[in-house]
Amino acid sequence: MRTSSGTRARRTALIAVAGLATCATLITGCSSDSGSDSGKKGNTGAGNITLHVGDFGSFGYDDKTGAALFSEYHQLHPNITIVEDNVADGQKYWDALKLHLSQGSGLADVQAIEVGFIAEATATLGDRFINLGKAAGVDTTKWLDWKEKQATTKSGQVIGLGTDVGPMAVCYRKDLFQKAGLPTDREAVAALWAGDWAKYIETGKQFKAKAPAGVSFTDSASGVFNAVVSSQAQQYSDDQGKLIYDTSPGVKKAWDLAVESAQQGLSAKLRQFDDKGTWNAAFKNSTFATIACPSWMTGIIKEQAGPANAAKWDIAAAPESGNWGGAFLSVPKAGKHTAEATALAAWLTAPEQQAKVFAKNGNIPSTKAGLDSPAVQGATNPYFGTAPVGKVYTATAKSVTPAPIGRYDGQVKTYITDNGLLDIEQHGTSKDKAWSTVQALVKDKIDQ
Repeated sequence: MRTSSGTRARRTALIAVAGLATCATLITGCSSDSGSDSGKKGNTGAGNITLHVGDFGSFGYDDKTGAALFSEYHQLHPNITIVEDNVADGQKYWDALKLHLSQGSGLADVQAIEVGFIAEATATLGDRFINLGKAAGVDTTKWLDWKEKQATTKSGQVIGLGTDVGPMAVCYRKDLFQKAGLPTDREAVAALWAGDWAKYIETGKQFKAKAPAGVSFTDSASGVFNAVVSSQAQQYSDDQGKLIYDTSPGVKKAWDLAVESAQQGLSAKLRQFDDKGTWNAAFKNSTFATIACPSWMTGIIKEQAGPANAAKWDIAAAPESGNWGGAFLSVPKAGKHTAEATALAAWLTAPEQQAKVFAKNGNIPSTKAGLDSPAVQGATNPYFGTAPVGKVYTATAKSVTPAPIGRYDGQVKTYITDNGLLDIEQHGTSKDKAWSTVQALVKDKIDQ
């Protein structure tokens, strides 16, 4: 899944799903070994059970817009009801989850954790979660090595199973590029900015010179920032998890280019995932021509731009390989049915299910087998002019060298994008003053 920074209405999807009468068809066995704390609570299939899945954004499991995995689970097992408690805003979701974890109540049976907050979870909350690394049927070597390391505590407990990763590309409108006198073929477009995000900004200046009336080059300075920083070897924290955002070359480069996009008038000045739906509407209204496009963004574009814009969008390789987003499924120890919740989390994150979610929503698998599956490798997306999404995104996913992550990375990113950059875009705040605001927020809100 993906990061989000705005709030939309909370939605709850109730899906009747089958239970765990025959666990062997789900994962290899239901009982945990004697050294594991997974499966100590909850019944093993007798009686009716309700499992709550707490998540944010769109994980692609639901029946309405996703891969209908909850319904498939229902077909496999009798008597479990799944209730999906979904919040659009990733930051607010995480703040609420931390509060519930500290209280030991109000928790879903399965809780998603975004990659921007996983370091905080492993550093300070690891003892609140089931050790999924010891759960029956779970083989952590199936995931990309760096993915599962992110969810592993210093003591070796795996508190989350990887759902997806967010390899970066750039999605662009072919028709708007043509009107601005730029190439439209995806290979030629990628060549415009190959090797350096600064070339992406220069392309934006070319676009602006001949842009159709009312069309900006990109949606937001925040999107530019997240794209650039995702490709940097050093981001918010050092190898020990200490915040270094204010001296990080990667953050500085991303900040400078994002500010340039705002001050040069290349951005539509939108807040991604805003609660008023302005950003969503901009897709349908053709307000911008490009957007930083991790794999999960393709599903958002298709949903928000709608059928009228089908085949107008395409996907080009990003200037540099990067990863923006991705998530994990965890099982809080305070849950009432931890055995059943563990089994559900394991099944939802298995390679076969990850491939199904990718086919429907574009979320790139975080398992090695999922990435290598023919269904993913050979995938094209008709909405994007039959773009070879499988090859574009899996190649990037395998080439990513992840930067160190720290417990406060997610908070700092929010301050930079939703406070610093948005102030520059929407209020004309100076670059230096906006950065001072970010620093003041970090100093005030984060106690290292």
